[in-house]
Amino acid sequence: MHELIVIGGGAAGFYGAITAAEMGVPEVLILEKGPELLTKVRISGGGRCNVTHHCFDPKELVESYPRGKKSLIGPFHRFQATDTIEWFESRGVELKVESDGRMFPVTDDSKTIIDCLTNAARDAGVTWRTRCGVESILKSEEGHFEITITGGEVIQAQKVLVATGGVRTKQARVPAEDLEHALDPAVPSLFTFKINDARLKDLPGVSVPNATVHAGKIMTQGPVLVTHWGLSGPGILKASAWGARELAEKDYQFELRINWTGSGTEETIGGIFKNERQNHGSRKVLKRSLIDGVTRRLWQSLCEAAGIFDEATWAGMTRDQEKGLIGQLINSRFEVLGKSINKDEFVTCGGVFLKDVNLKTMESKATPGLYFAGEVLDIDGVTGGFNFQAAWTTGHLAGMAIAGA
Repeated sequence: MHELIVIGGGAAGFYGAITAAEMGVPEVLILEKGPELLTKVRISGGGRCNVTHHCFDPKELVESYPRGKKSLIGPFHRFQATDTIEWFESRGVELKVESDGRMFPVTDDSKTIIDCLTNAARDAGVTWRTRCGVESILKSEEGHFEITITGGEVIQAQKVLVATGGVRTKQARVPAEDLEHALDPAVPSLFTFKINDARLKDLPGVSVPNATVHAGKIMTQGPVLVTHWGLSGPGILKASAWGARELAEKDYQFELRINWTGSGTEETIGGIFKNERQNHGSRKVLKRSLIDGVTRRLWQSLCEAAGIFDEATWAGMTRDQEKGLIGQLINSRFEVLGKSINKDEFVTCGGVFLKDVNLKTMESKATPGLYFAGEVLDIDGVTGGFNFQAAWTTGHLAGMAIAGA
């Protein structure tokens, strides 16, 4: 009989297994239903792995979690980004901070993180099996767990850590539901917006560093990127995370409003235009963008949408054209026609209700010996390393508790 079986070979499962094993728990086995381990680690950050975020104040850190915000303050006081950085650096993995606070290995290669985790697990005596899904799980009268895996084999364990990731699939829900844990239904989070609009048609690759985004009742700020299918970038992804349930209820059909200038208003942009008209009245409007961050290509597209074309000058611009351009800059309206996955990264909101879990230990309040970590919990963060930090934190706390530390 195994002392601990971890269901799920992702970041949270691996970190929980390593923590428990390094604290003295013997016979730790990870079961992974897929053919590979740590798949999200591999694809995160475009293959670079966004390990965590450079934020060391738990009260500030929780502001980036649409689900789990209040509940994570305590866990982050016990294990947060500084601890994550120290853990990896103590094992020879140096991390770097980028301008937006995201942290990556200096190698810019997710394999660095995968190798670190698998080597640490192997050194601690952790073993694993891939292509090994869990068909069912029950707790025996004697108090141990009996896990039926792919092919019908039954494995026994004294304790179980469930780290199956998002609960969008039936198999991911099995461990929690078989042990009578209610789940908040999963809906996608961190997705991009499908938009078919002439203003964006020729602009794939164009980005704005700090736009204001309104999606339903949600308002966010951040970089916005034009793609072949619509809009992406941190500003859009944050809106998708905070509005995950609201946008799902709308079936991802809604009006999106964007202020490409960030915080510009009709008055401030009008003032910029007035100054240009007075000092450079003969200059063609399409010649250059007057707004920091708005590229020339985007500027020209918005000008054309406002009825301003090649030969128009600032002195010759009509009142309606000026009003139209200001509107395009500070209140562009787009019809969203659906969602797209962000770089093949699946993040969902929903999962095991946090009220049913002891957040000091990640142990089920109803089933002693059963623990949860990572995205299987009703916790999710915005883009930027926050989901991995939640995985490291909850995995650590579960592993420590399992070891009795």
